[in-house]
Amino acid sequence: MEKLATEPRTAGMLPHRPSGFRLFFRKLMQQRTLVLMSVPFLIWLFIFRYVPVWGWTIAFQNYRPAKKFSEQEWVGWQHFQSLFQDEAFYRVLRNTFAMSGINLVLGFVTAITLAILLNELRHVVFKRVVQTISYMPHFISWVVAASIISTALSTEGGIVNDVLVWLGIIKEPVLWLGIGKDFWAILGISEVWKNIGWNTIVYLAAMTMIDPSLYEAAEIDGAGRFRRIWNITLPGMRPVIVILLIMNVGNILETGFEPQYLLRNGMNQDYSENLDLFVLRYGIAMGNFSLAAAAGIFKTAVSFVLVFTANNIAKRLGEARLF
Repeated sequence: MEKLATEPRTAGMLPHRPSGFRLFFRKLMQQRTLVLMSVPFLIWLFIFRYVPVWGWTIAFQNYRPAKKFSEQEWVGWQHFQSLFQDEAFYRVLRNTFAMSGINLVLGFVTAITLAILLNELRHVVFKRVVQTISYMPHFISWVVAASIISTALSTEGGIVNDVLVWLGIIKEPVLWLGIGKDFWAILGISEVWKNIGWNTIVYLAAMTMIDPSLYEAAEIDGAGRFRRIWNITLPGMRPVIVILLIMNVGNILETGFEPQYLLRNGMNQDYSENLDLFVLRYGIAMGNFSLAAAAGIFKTAVSFVLVFTANNIAKRLGEARLF
């Protein structure tokens, strides 16, 4: 009896689990090859993404490049106040949100639709041809793409005007890039044409993760093609769609620089100028580096708030999220 009493009781006891730090280092050692492969990327990230954050101090100074850092005049929030009191800033902010919203909606809808259509194709050769054609514009620089768009919209031999006149929709050629209110639509269609094929890659990859037996069972139950798409394909893609949506919402102020810069002119400037062009025009070009830094901080702060808000909304709805 004494011997039994002194023996440790192991029956029914849970196995000892390592603590959080021990578990972390154990997994770190198990995946040390992947960790070493990621070291160059982490170094690049630190040098080009975190070290430049030191430059944010310029936004709180009357920065003069000829002076040392210790000789700069600190002005507090003066440049932020000037930014929010400038009517031009609110105009470019409107343009930025409008162009981002159009690109976000059109980009998601067209890419998901094309991915579903490609997934439903059974002719392999035709499917590959369509994919290749849709991918090609993505590898064209915006300098070349803007030239193609301007030529297509030209009043002298432009294919868009020729087709519209032939169909009787317009009576005479229209200078489309000279109409400011049409610039947002032109940019949205241009972004779709250039990036739709590339954006479908992620969705096509997500479809490969869907269990084929679900389609077979639905077909046996009498579900048609559209019913299978609605009840199997789209729900299977939903986690990927939500993750990409959160990431795109966080980058809603990143409308790009090259297409607006290359397609703008004096007639559409009130609608084509976005936040990046505002920084270039009123900050860097005029030597007001402090104002440019203040606008950059504002853009980063808004993006930070938007991505956390979208992530929390997805968390409350029980959807996939970034963190």
